[in-house]
Amino acid sequence: MAALIDWQCLYEDDDLLAVAKPAGWLSVPGRGPDKQDCLFASVQQRFPQALVVHRLDQATSGLMLFALNPWTQRQLSMAFAARRMEKTYLAWVEGLLPIGTDWQTIDLPIQADWERRPLRIIHPEGQASLTHWRCLQHHLQGYGSLLELQPLTGRTHQLRVHLQAIGHPIWGDSLYAPADVQERTPRLMLHAHTLAFTHPRQRTVVTLQSALNWGQIPIVMKDNNP
Repeated sequence: MAALIDWQCLYEDDDLLAVAKPAGWLSVPGRGPDKQDCLFASVQQRFPQALVVHRLDQATSGLMLFALNPWTQRQLSMAFAARRMEKTYLAWVEGLLPIGTDWQTIDLPIQADWERRPLRIIHPEGQASLTHWRCLQHHLQGYGSLLELQPLTGRTHQLRVHLQAIGHPIWGDSLYAPADVQERTPRLMLHAHTLAFTHPRQRTVVTLQSALNWGQIPIVMKDNNP
């Protein structure tokens, strides 16, 4: 894990704070003594009153909110549950998708892969799952596309499963991508980029962003790509 000082506070007021989670960090403690180091524990070293509102996958980097009192935690948790949080992610995926400004939709139900937990699969009896996507650019050196993503539902591994299902797995995805796509990058190329929501106390719209310098992440391209 990166050093505990490597997370960045992006926004702070009396009720909540937003931080940039590094890739590879657990959001909250896991089971077992080897899974206690996490972003939440590190945030509490500086903000002892911090409370969990939502989570990101361990491999995902980017924007996370924490509440600073129980009332705000309840309000933000309800906003997430009611889909009043506008979330966008950025991801580099395998293959060339058409660049455009219009949102495209992936509407595929997701359920647990009971024989290979914690993996998820597309299944007709799964939970309804919706993702919007649009392609922002193609990679200059290879066969990849940068996507902006909006998960309209919040299923476990939703973006990773949906993109794998349409034939465009995320670079560096050790769970859902084939070996050559996993080896493109040393980390999962998925980043929680923005959050927009109504502040529960101030009743104003707050728009937060976590920047990421993709150019600092090495990418391995194979000569046999189309």
